Amino acid sequence: MSGRRQAEVRLSVLDTSPIVQGSTPRPALHNTVDLAVLADALGYHRYWVPEHHGMRGVASSAPAVLVGHLANATQHLRVGAGGVLLPNHAPIVVAEQFGTLAALHPGRIDLGLGRAPGGPRPAVDAVRPEKEWTAKTFRQQLDELRAYLNPTEDARVKAIPVLGGNVPPMWLLGSTTTSAELAGELRLPYAFAHHLNSEMAADAIRVYRERFRPSDHAATPTTLVSVSVIAAEDDERAEWLAGSTQLKVLSRVRGNRILLPSPEDAAAYPYTVDDRAEITARSGSVLVGGPETVAKLLQKVLDDTGTDELLVTTPVYRHADRRRSYELVASIAERLRLSAKH
Repeated sequence: MSGRRQAEVRLSVLDTSPIVQGSTPRPALHNTVDLAVLADALGYHRYWVPEHHGMRGVASSAPAVLVGHLANATQHLRVGAGGVLLPNHAPIVVAEQFGTLAALHPGRIDLGLGRAPGGPRPAVDAVRPEKEWTAKTFRQQLDELRAYLNPTEDARVKAIPVLGGNVPPMWLLGSTTTSAELAGELRLPYAFAHHLNSEMAADAIRVYRERFRPSDHAATPTTLVSVSVIAAEDDERAEWLAGSTQLKVLSRVRGNRILLPSPEDAAAYPYTVDDRAEITARSGSVLVGGPETVAKLLQKVLDDTGTDELLVTTPVYRHADRRRSYELVASIAERLRLSAKH
């Protein structure tokens, strides 16, 4: 993928630092660093980590800390938050944190922003009490953050690290047309979570482009789409690896939240006919297969949405299989084509 032309499809990485069954946060975070180094070598464009709280299967809770470490460990990748959940933070603190990162790693830091709570209610309340994160609307919080990132000369309070041009690009994240409308109105780059709401991806991107009005600072709409991909040497092995996430989803639906199990445990599970039907109904957003199959599935996402960048997340049990999946996705990059919608 290195050296590809600007007009070609970009591939990037979304990594939650998954804590799988039998593991702990430390190896999960070390695996994230290892995967970022691999992605850098394979020519992926950017590497994003999200913000989650109180979720025992996710080690990515402090994106600003993790982004700095990943930027130090890599050379070419853009590294960022996908995203910071703005209601959890005072906007000036976000501006200071990411202004600092942008000063230390010029031209390599992204700031993706979301409004989701990021975890179960007790954890969310512990991060920031409801009366604080609801005191201002999300739009007001965004406007305040944007003012800190682009301060006027007479601003009463300034986020000092951003001064001198240390301003990371802001992206708005979402999984509905509501977020698409806001991103278009504010002329912000927009990242849609296909892996969370695949059925709405095309409509949301269309709404974003319709609402976008060019300006001197943002001449064209900019999008990326996050997709869940499990690639292996052939379709059969990929489907076997996907058993892990299928059992995890089924367990959540049945009211039993578990860590990602091994594919061996998933294959041995005594599924009922109803279980199989539930899995089929809920598995459409995960793109599973060998290189040929995955290439066709990714091309369909590109054609449906007209985006020019795919942010790939891979929910498999073993880190070696996750590495291999990203290697295989990188190997098909040259086959992917920009849609006529772009």
